[in-house]
Amino acid sequence: MNNINELVEGLRDKDNKYAYQCLKQLESESMSSELVYPYFNTFVDLLADPNSYIRTRGIILIANNAKWDKDNKIDEIIDDYLKHIMDDKSITARQCIQALPIIAEYKQDLIECIIKALHNANPLVYKSSMQSLIIKDIQHVLKKIELLK
Repeated sequence: MNNINELVEGLRDKDNKYAYQCLKQLESESMSSELVYPYFNTFVDLLADPNSYIRTRGIILIANNAKWDKDNKIDEIIDDYLKHIMDDKSITARQCIQALPIIAEYKQDLIECIIKALHNANPLVYKSSMQSLIIKDIQHVLKKIELLK
């Protein structure tokens, strides 16, 4: 199961364990090579999926391919990406927030809009059990991104 195309197709599989394994393999490949980057538009499509697990996979893979984004595709979709800071599902929101330093590292020109989106986030819309976690995530990510400036 190391065919990139097969792994990308597996991201939408109904078997979440299998889809997660596909995500992990694509994530690993994205760290070391640009072989996954040609599927970038597929990852963007995942952002609009009704299933939060699938949205999360798109969020993670877009961030992990930021270093290969010589076509500035992230710049084109950053507003849609940043909407997931306030995703309907708090877990997906956390994944988005935690992925932002990866994008900021490779897309310095997007740092200001990322910081603005984090400052505009309202974690109080989530269950009280998640609010403090999201607030901590935002604070941690803002510190990490400030160090990149």
